[in-house]
Amino acid sequence: GQHGTTDDHLLGPGEFGGVDLIGSLEISDVEEGLISDVAVFGNYAYLGRYDSASCEGPESGGPDGGVYVIDISDVANPVEVGFIRAHQDTYVSEGVQVVRVDTPTFTGDVLVMNQEGCGKNYKAGVTLWDVTDPTKPKKLAQNFGDFTVDGQRNTPHDANQTHSAFLWDVGDRAYLVSVDDEEASDVDIFDVTDPKRPRLIGEYDLAALFPQILQTDSTLGLNEVFLHDMVVKKIGGQFYMLLSYWDAGYVVLNVTDPANPTYVTDSDFTNPDPEALESAGIVVPPEGNAHQAEFTLDNQYIIGTDEDFDPYAAGVTRESGQVIPASPGSDTPTVPQEGITGETVFVGRACPGDAAVPPGGSGTQIAVVERGVCTFTEKVAAVETAGGYEAIIIINREGSDACTAGFGMSAEGGVPTVSLPRDIGFSLFDAPYDDAACLAATPGAGLAPIDVGAVGETVTLSSYFDGWGYVHLFDANLNELDTYAVPEAHDPACAEGCGDLSVHEVATSEVDPSIAYLSYYSAGFRVIQIQNGELVEVGGYLDPAGNNIWGVQVFESGGKEYVAASDRDFGLYIFEYTPVNATP
Repeated sequence: GQHGTTDDHLLGPGEFGGVDLIGSLEISDVEEGLISDVAVFGNYAYLGRYDSASCEGPESGGPDGGVYVIDISDVANPVEVGFIRAHQDTYVSEGVQVVRVDTPTFTGDVLVMNQEGCGKNYKAGVTLWDVTDPTKPKKLAQNFGDFTVDGQRNTPHDANQTHSAFLWDVGDRAYLVSVDDEEASDVDIFDVTDPKRPRLIGEYDLAALFPQILQTDSTLGLNEVFLHDMVVKKIGGQFYMLLSYWDAGYVVLNVTDPANPTYVTDSDFTNPDPEALESAGIVVPPEGNAHQAEFTLDNQYIIGTDEDFDPYAAGVTRESGQVIPASPGSDTPTVPQEGITGETVFVGRACPGDAAVPPGGSGTQIAVVERGVCTFTEKVAAVETAGGYEAIIIINREGSDACTAGFGMSAEGGVPTVSLPRDIGFSLFDAPYDDAACLAATPGAGLAPIDVGAVGETVTLSSYFDGWGYVHLFDANLNELDTYAVPEAHDPACAEGCGDLSVHEVATSEVDPSIAYLSYYSAGFRVIQIQNGELVEVGGYLDPAGNNIWGVQVFESGGKEYVAASDRDFGLYIFEYTPVNATP
């Protein structure tokens, strides 16, 4: 099957409910995890090429990242017709979009590509292409973005990494908003009226500008606050930006004047977690993770998707009895539910070239590592090489986007690993902490004033099942009305062995305000309907060999609505939804 082996993920019946598989295309050089987002414009679909096996090097001679161009004029028989390369060591993730731009300085179809790095030669930011003729793309602007971090000019003079981007045309002008991966001022807005000459007109830290977006209950530990994705829509003559701001929830701003955005409303996460309570009868705090959202066709509702790749939540219990929420590593062993109790040992930054990590001593010891400079995986590997540690705690670095904030970790290794805010890490060793100095510092430049090998508090790491990421239904004021998840997502038996059961993205129907389409990773493609203020599943598709669905996008062809979905391990699917009780 297109998902590789049939082990460790869900297998499906194919079509169910009102969904029909109309067409599909396996990308010519596909490999596991290669395909990212999908966009559709006119007779073409565009698939992002993500972090390939050769992206970091050594080079294979093929492209690293970019966008595949697919002719879908015959929706039943898509054809791969081109590829638009990103820079070497650079890949494309969430920010794939095509928009018709018609301004006094440019008329044409513009492809948006976000840019993130996978090797030392990467060039980040955003790149724009003229795809008025998708078979003959013309570069408009390459690797533009914000060239500063916390007001300091980047050296070398490269744009910050960008996880997503969205372009909108207001008539005489056009604008683009992008996610700045590298600083707290992560909402970057550009004037792209002339897409050959993008101009930064504003960058905003929403937590500082609009502190009311932060979770009202500070005890929940929802402090990973950053922009992940956004859309802009014209409603009643005004332009509104809907931002998915991770642990701050979903936020709506008025961006009719993009240089002066104003606050409209935001959501809070319900405590206890409503979907875990409804699906599994378990009482747990919410995990946060506002990932992506869209307005419904009639603007009466907002549907948001929380991405959560770990069905277990972690915590660190201190000698005082205080429990600190912690974020587990993405690919490290789950902390056992019986817990790990041991004394903490500070081992430094644990990067190549730093002082060697001292081996663990007698008894149970937990290594405390400082974030920064090298990857989380390299830090975990250094601790494993030293030996003698039962678990790892990584504390946050300095910088305006760090310090007391929590953070997730893309980390691989064989030792349970969790993260904690910097101030908590300092207090484990009775080290003085200055938050103002931490926020003002250059990211990763300073080292914690703790001796390598210092022994701190005895703590207990523990975990509990809280399920995978799921879907929220809000009214137009972002009051939560309902939630939805596939049934396997809150079944402890599917905590392992069923694949990634988090929802990823939502695309709302452009013909029926009650219908929305979901990309659901290993749970495939799902269709939900708003019925009496609740989300009800009405159809879907899960391949008999399994799926890994990332992106989802509605489009019209021949007077019908279709849905394009990108499978990370395969390529493109095209679906049509017809209500089961509809008249043929």
